[in-house]
Amino acid sequence: MDSLERSKPHAVCVPYPAQGHVKPIMKFAKLLHCMGFHITYVNTEFNHNRFVRSHGADFVKGLPDFVFETIPDGLPPSDKDATQDIPMLCDSTRKTCYGPFKDLVLKLNSSGNVPPISCIIADGVMGFAGKVAKDLGIPEVQIWTASACGFVGYLQYDDLVQRGIVPFKDENFEIDGTLDQNLDWISGMKNIRLKDIPSFIRVTTLDDIMFDFLGSEARNCLRSSSIIINTFQDLDGEALDALREKNPNIYTIGPLDFLGKHFPEKEKGFVSVGSSLWKNDSNCLTWLDKWEPNSVIYVNYGSITIMSNHHLKEFAWGLANSKLPFLWIKRADIVADDSATLPQEFFDEIKDRGYITSWCIQEQVLSHPSVGVFLTHCGWNSTLESISAGVPMICWPFFAEQQTNSRYVSANWGIGMEVNHDVKREEITKLVTEMLKGEKGMQMRQKSLEWKKKAIRATDIGGSSYNNFYKLMKEVFHHNAI
Repeated sequence: MDSLERSKPHAVCVPYPAQGHVKPIMKFAKLLHCMGFHITYVNTEFNHNRFVRSHGADFVKGLPDFVFETIPDGLPPSDKDATQDIPMLCDSTRKTCYGPFKDLVLKLNSSGNVPPISCIIADGVMGFAGKVAKDLGIPEVQIWTASACGFVGYLQYDDLVQRGIVPFKDENFEIDGTLDQNLDWISGMKNIRLKDIPSFIRVTTLDDIMFDFLGSEARNCLRSSSIIINTFQDLDGEALDALREKNPNIYTIGPLDFLGKHFPEKEKGFVSVGSSLWKNDSNCLTWLDKWEPNSVIYVNYGSITIMSNHHLKEFAWGLANSKLPFLWIKRADIVADDSATLPQEFFDEIKDRGYITSWCIQEQVLSHPSVGVFLTHCGWNSTLESISAGVPMICWPFFAEQQTNSRYVSANWGIGMEVNHDVKREEITKLVTEMLKGEKGMQMRQKSLEWKKKAIRATDIGGSSYNNFYKLMKEVFHHNAI
């Protein structure tokens, strides 16, 4: 290896093994690659195999200076083409990944074929990676892949226990109005009810894996030397101010898609499909071409949401009865017991105006002129991509901080409406019609376009996210622009 290669900064990136984490960390890694970094991108063996299945073996060969490595996740082997059981995965990564990851770092640092590791970029919920960095004396940075408001929400978990609100005495809290109480004492969050706090507080015992995992990982992340968040100051200012009171070294560099426009070569040498763990259907873009601007409903519940077959049918008939065109991304595993069947009469009803497929490149779909509203689970990537495209949202949050994001979208940012969790077809028909045809929908589309402008401004030269990215390079990576 020549001395020029050896002198390159070398970042090891470790995402949590789910699509919503892999994607933004991959985008960030590609930007670092454009800045002259050698990248080692660490997937779990399970997700590495899914990459191979969805894009072919060439995808994971990487480039000479962008290399894919793997560690085991500690779960039994499986070739299922779906996200693993999340509580089991959280428990397992926390308990088993420290050793294999440490071995990988030591192997890389002694190989002589790659530059010495200059930093470890750990997902905010992969605390073991930060611990390996500290134990080996390697600088570490955390990248929080969810929203800033979600981050503040997770940091309330301890406080809710101290106030005697959590755990709940019994399951009645779901129906007796307990979740509707306003929480007006939380610094950095406004208009927040108990039901808007990330959903893992909904427990009757503190032994719950997800309650414990997210609460402790968020607190660990906040103690990191530096934290990167894919958001922008105008959007999340209040939450960011509250976080910076506890840790001033927070760098907002989002939306990453807009920041990436300053690096036109970022996809050079990569398969253009990005970092999807599913096969993408690009024909849906051609189908969108035949519709008027702002006339199509785009439906996608993300990579993890599962629902009952009953709810699936309510969504389906709600869309069908609207008589409006829609593009629906319906994963094979959207219903837990594989019973995701819809009757033939539904397909007869939507003939020529409904397009159903299993996965797509969402950024391309959202920025297509014909898409007028996004029916979403409100994961952070989806929310920020919708804001970036200037598309208003209909929110049906599933779990985690999606409830928090959904509340911000509707109550604080004014760019969406919420669907009742027990979804009814009449409600879906009414909401999609209002969003595409009604006065309220028009106002929200206008507001969405204003947020899009602010997002572009933040990532333009001299904007807050643009400046933060270069500040990060200098202050954290000690690396000047090349």
